[in-house]
Amino acid sequence: MTDLDVDFLHAARTSYDAIAEAYTAEFHDGLEHRHLDRALLTGFADLVRERGGGEPVADVGSGPGYVTRRLDALGLPVFGVDVSPRMVALASRAHPHLRFHVGSMTGLDLPDRSLAGLIALYSVIHVPDDELPSVLREFRRVLVPGGHLLLAFQTGRGEELHVTERFGHEVSLRYWLRDPEVVAGLLGESGFEVLARVVLAPEEGRTYPRAYLLAKATTTP
Repeated sequence: MTDLDVDFLHAARTSYDAIAEAYTAEFHDGLEHRHLDRALLTGFADLVRERGGGEPVADVGSGPGYVTRRLDALGLPVFGVDVSPRMVALASRAHPHLRFHVGSMTGLDLPDRSLAGLIALYSVIHVPDDELPSVLREFRRVLVPGGHLLLAFQTGRGEELHVTERFGHEVSLRYWLRDPEVVAGLLGESGFEVLARVVLAPEEGRTYPRAYLLAKATTTP
């Protein structure tokens, strides 16, 4: 059984395949009006460039590819990874100068210590609580010592939401909402030093705050 056959990954893949066109039309640039989010992305890019080394950066859960495109514009050698083949196809079509491939964050098809940075914006929300530690260890595995990780997720107190319809399509998407301090603790246990915690108030029309955690891979996992 491959990673893509695991239940929660299969649900995410089939759901995002179903809504890929509508999602991409709605969120062709999800950072366009999020000025603070863009500032955090720029800070991440500055840290990766400052370290040097020349290794690439992975945008895990790249979706339509707009974050990958922004990181490229900030001067990073970046590629996108997404569990949805349809999302990958649309991102590749929209950004033909960038590389996107199908993959799972539970088992990235990358060598150890091969990335200078990794970013996962609003993608770990689909990972169950009992799987999250292994995903964070996988992120640590592929990062060089001193490499940087940027996570973003909607916050909560352990709530689990189940959505069965989006954009008029039947889906089965589960969302795990977490306390940033809980995730920070898991990062520490997974070989990361947490450098910053930022919580942004809910946007207009939204229910949940959004958290960003910036971390650095320690010398030894």
